[in-house]
Amino acid sequence: MKQNTHPEEYRPVVFQDASAEYAFLTRSCVETNDTIEWEDGKTYPLYKLDISSASHPFYTGKQRIVDTAGRVERFRRRYGLKQEEQAED
Repeated sequence: MKQNTHPEEYRPVVFQDASAEYAFLTRSCVETNDTIEWEDGKTYPLYKLDISSASHPFYTGKQRIVDTAGRVERFRRRYGLKQEEQAED
């Protein structure tokens, strides 16, 4: 078996969502230099997340509406398709 391929320690780690003020404690092997004092008074390694279920649009229901018509018109202008040409199709 190869040496140094497996993580050293499977330990409790706090994952914190930077955009949603949400954190959870779980076990992980992730490497981190930061620490945080958790609700139980103990200090745990801290891993900062850019996005989690607390801030992801799929889970929060705050989807961004995409202007499809505007994108189609922009495509037509870019590639020179005119309304008359499209009416013939």
